[in-house]
Amino acid sequence: MSHLALNPPVVEPGDDLAAAGAVLALEADGLRALAASLDENFPRAVALLLGVSGRVVVSGMGKSGHVARKIAATLASTGTPSFFVHPGEASHGDLGMIVEGDAVLALSNSGETAELADLVAHLRRFALPLIAITARAGSALAAAADVVLLLPPAAEACPMGLTPTTSTTMQMALGDALAVALLKRRGFTASDFRQFHPGGRLGAGLRRVREMMHVGEALPLVPPELPMDQALLVMTEKSFGCLGVVGSGGRLAGIITDGDLRRAMGPNLLSRRVGEVMTKTPRTIGPDALAAEALHEMNAGLRPITTLFVVNDENEVLGLVHVHDLLRAGVV
Repeated sequence: MSHLALNPPVVEPGDDLAAAGAVLALEADGLRALAASLDENFPRAVALLLGVSGRVVVSGMGKSGHVARKIAATLASTGTPSFFVHPGEASHGDLGMIVEGDAVLALSNSGETAELADLVAHLRRFALPLIAITARAGSALAAAADVVLLLPPAAEACPMGLTPTTSTTMQMALGDALAVALLKRRGFTASDFRQFHPGGRLGAGLRRVREMMHVGEALPLVPPELPMDQALLVMTEKSFGCLGVVGSGGRLAGIITDGDLRRAMGPNLLSRRVGEVMTKTPRTIGPDALAAEALHEMNAGLRPITTLFVVNDENEVLGLVHVHDLLRAGVV
């Protein structure tokens, strides 16, 4: 065990915060410089990747390789088929994974990564396009590339100037920029996004309201002329804590909630008509809205609510969604 591990230097908390602030400031400076340096090569790279009939293969060595894996994952999840190939493994058979119709996005800060040489030779042999992300315009990788995305000069956040920090941050940000530009060019929607993210809270939030709403006989619907004593029996039976009041053509005229009942409480409540007690402007949602939008609508306004009637453009009741449905789906 090293002497440093047994006897770490004593550092004041303020020193750690200062070091962290300096790192973040340097990396932020690098990102600002990167944004300012973008030129016509960026839209050229987007157009090249957009025209690929196969997959986008992302590759890099060391820290650049870790960034390349993340870029490949981001591209794949946003509508651009992509995967990572390790340049060392490429030289031992994985070049067979890169075929006609593919394009390669290669990352190397120096542009002289030896392990990329066989990969580049393979691309040239089969005339496959290559996009390079590098900090050296005169490097071997830049010379071989069809499009070069050049990283601007920027100090690494490491105090020795050696550990890839600012450079890898810029690489990752540039990969994100490519993915988002491609996403927009493809017209990639939230519905498309859900196909690649069906699991977890993100996938749940991207479900459509129509997929989880209650319909048919389950709905607590009453006409406005119904006496309140009968309406309360329906409200109790359906167990949603509310009533939808529908007029002609099944259009939603209003809603009665527990809060409405408390506000209308009096000796003549049970003899009154539903239309006299209801709230006439209930919050609603459309069937194609996202589950996350339904949750937002429930929490909007001065008083959160627990149910939303689902209506079409003509305000006809199609269903009802309850906050418990969102909870069960994992949205909340």
